[in-house]
Amino acid sequence: MNDGFSSEIRVAEDDHRSGDGSYDATARIVDAGSTDDDGVVEAALRPRRLADFPGQPKVRDQLGLVLEAARRRGAPPDHVLLSGPPGLGKTTLAMIVAAELEQPIRVTSGPAIQHAGDLASVLSSLTEGEVLFFDEIHRMSRPAEEMLYLAMEDFRVDVIVGKGPGATAIPLELPPFTVVGATTRAGLLPAPLRDRFGFTGHLDFYEDADLETILARSAGLLEVESDPDALAEIARRSRGTPRVANRLLRRVRDWAQVHGTGRVGLDAAHRALALFDVDDIGLDRLDRAVLDALCRRFGGGPVGLSTLAVSVGEETDTVETVAEPYLVRQGYIVRSPRGRLATPAAWQHLDLSPPAGAQTPLPLSGETDAGRLG
Repeated sequence: MNDGFSSEIRVAEDDHRSGDGSYDATARIVDAGSTDDDGVVEAALRPRRLADFPGQPKVRDQLGLVLEAARRRGAPPDHVLLSGPPGLGKTTLAMIVAAELEQPIRVTSGPAIQHAGDLASVLSSLTEGEVLFFDEIHRMSRPAEEMLYLAMEDFRVDVIVGKGPGATAIPLELPPFTVVGATTRAGLLPAPLRDRFGFTGHLDFYEDADLETILARSAGLLEVESDPDALAEIARRSRGTPRVANRLLRRVRDWAQVHGTGRVGLDAAHRALALFDVDDIGLDRLDRAVLDALCRRFGGGPVGLSTLAVSVGEETDTVETVAEPYLVRQGYIVRSPRGRLATPAAWQHLDLSPPAGAQTPLPLSGETDAGRLG
């Protein structure tokens, strides 16, 4: 494979997954042939180098400086923490860190590390300079977190042998390595763990122009003919998220191949996105269900998150992490201490008039951005 990622790749997790739940991502990448699974294609569309990573200019420049300085010193860089909503490129950046350092990467996740022994198994198998990527690092168990503190700072772990008064701690020296942590909930990370990351980068939603660049590159890798106005339309409805943009591109491609000429044009984009319930501003079924429940059933609020989630038949975490960030960012919902409130923009989008007495969201004292309430 070259840096342009001209061929698709397939991730063969089962072949190289360890008993502790981690796996060597470098060894996992094999040729895909004609496989066209969504997960396979998504992996194939990831940029391999920092220079090819579109958007997030501040994080990209800062991370590039950290990696270049480490290369010149000939030592592993500081540990890296990446935070932000799902689908913005945290995993991609972790893969890029390893590629820029020309080191292997071992991938695991917070939920997979439930015991200190799980983490000790992963750490003891690392080689010098290797990158250890923790996805959803905030979900790691507390005993494993405490072991990770010592490993990140002193590159050693204490393995406890035995139980009770006869237990002894055997120190295990580790080679220098770099931890890359990704989290969608940075506030849930304990301060001692967060402070051990030398570089912290927050990824924000992308501008439409950056998404168009991503879509043009993805269309080329997928060998799909496309029109710029169609890519612009897809980008506008992608909620500022590259993962959503690439998924919508594949669905428009599917529609064009089945019902059209195979070319991703503006008409194909309009028809395909309408078929998959993506409206003119990128709201999907769940987003509209949340707005509809908030306005029609609860008179615009305030209403509690759990009540709102039950009314749309979803889990609380799904509403809070999937629907709310975009709705708040677009100014359709306000998160207040008393509950969720619909803004005038939400009523207007649903072609509804607020009932008499409906509460209008107002910023808290000293707060000018209503979307940051809560």
